[in-house]
Amino acid sequence: MKNDVIIVGAGPTGLMLAIELSLAGVRPLVLERHPHRRDTPKAGGLGGQILELLRYRGLLERFQEACPGPAPAPRFPFGGVHLDFTQLADPPLHALPLPQQHLERLLDERAGELGADVRRGHEVSGVTQDDAGVRAEVRGPDGPYQVSARYLVGCDGARSRIRDRAGIGFPGVTYPEVNRLAQATLPDTVTVLDNGDLDVPGFGTIRAGFTRTDQGLLGVGSSPGATSVSLYTIEDESTEYDDDIPMTLTELQDSIRRVLGAHLPLAGSTRLSRFTFKARQAERYRDGRILLAGDAAHLFPATGVALNAGLLDAVNLAWKLAADLHGRAPAGLLDTYHAERHLASARTMLHTRAQVALRRGHDAAAEALREMLQELLTDEQPLRRMGAMVAGADIRYPMPGTNPHPLAGTFAPDLTLHTDQGMTSVAELLRPARPILLDLADRPDLREAARAWAQRVDVHTAKTDQRPADALLIRPDAHIAWAAPIDEPAGTATPALREALSNWFGTR
Repeated sequence: MKNDVIIVGAGPTGLMLAIELSLAGVRPLVLERHPHRRDTPKAGGLGGQILELLRYRGLLERFQEACPGPAPAPRFPFGGVHLDFTQLADPPLHALPLPQQHLERLLDERAGELGADVRRGHEVSGVTQDDAGVRAEVRGPDGPYQVSARYLVGCDGARSRIRDRAGIGFPGVTYPEVNRLAQATLPDTVTVLDNGDLDVPGFGTIRAGFTRTDQGLLGVGSSPGATSVSLYTIEDESTEYDDDIPMTLTELQDSIRRVLGAHLPLAGSTRLSRFTFKARQAERYRDGRILLAGDAAHLFPATGVALNAGLLDAVNLAWKLAADLHGRAPAGLLDTYHAERHLASARTMLHTRAQVALRRGHDAAAEALREMLQELLTDEQPLRRMGAMVAGADIRYPMPGTNPHPLAGTFAPDLTLHTDQGMTSVAELLRPARPILLDLADRPDLREAARAWAQRVDVHTAKTDQRPADALLIRPDAHIAWAAPIDEPAGTATPALREALSNWFGTR
């Protein structure tokens, strides 16, 4: 077979998967039904744990340089209240204001640099699989053709045809509300007051933050002296909108008029998007040689989390697929993709469904709940915990073995490392997307135990201030597979290290 993996869909998740597979020496073929990258505004930026992963891959600075504006203050909506991290020196949640169309361009460029084959205007019309591989029927610009590979991954969005053809259930609910989001410019007649409120002629003041009426919700975000404003409306509607038909400024103003009962003059817009909220999760992320990632696997009823989850799906899956294709995957490795990412998505579903309850309540009890939660979120500990949950940074994947180290299953911290060759960091070591054994206590016994895996695992010896463990075994997706307790006797940890190496990277 010419291709190792067929990826259906060249959105952010599909392109990220192509990048990670290429780093692992796998040949991906990406098939996208749209002939060109779409300019229809969707997500307005990235946020959460994926920003750390992009930094670990050496891509974050490149993405930051492509942002059309400065990073916003660390203040995020949460079901009608706000997570305000502006008073924290090290916020647990960050955002990158990189609109999705720019993100897709950057990911497309990176995939091309690594040699990925991305074909646009090629629609998958049928899929069959057997024990040896997958065959896709494709309609391309020059007519129909067939292509085969060992695996196929559906990254084709909420209405995934791949998920349907694999017979994978997608249970959940669709909420009867339409959300409209915009970055709009203001005419001279509208004034932004010092507190962020808008002074509108003929109406009066529109308060910054959220305004609730019997017809829905209006959100306003602005800065004193600014000529643009972030606007957000929610209305209960049963209308089915086509995602490929962009929203207009008139549609937004009509929505504001229905919610607020007044006309808000707008001069123009730099972003307009419309979306509905669904809470759905695929029953399984794998059916034989067909897998799902991104929106094809899960839909969340809140903004700001879908891209984070989808891109992290891709990073988790890629190295496991590569190990299988290279013939060095231990038994059951590929099944851990579903186990780990289904768990992570369930966690995201928990807090986004909680946001639905907060957002959709309109009576006095709901107002009291929002007020009480906002009060709790002025305290640092609950604020940090909520931020880590929204970021997806609180996930701890289940690890095999008895009494795993508290760090096992967590995202590896970016330690500053002192080596014989100079200073480096965990982020620098993980740029090639290879597993590493990081010896932080000069443990010859651990290095000797890992010698048999030298072709699969890179071993580094370093010192760091306040080491969290004597050694860390870190997977390509930056999660810790195993850790050695500090100052335990030499030789004590070597059986557990060999077991962890075998469990994740195969036998010698």
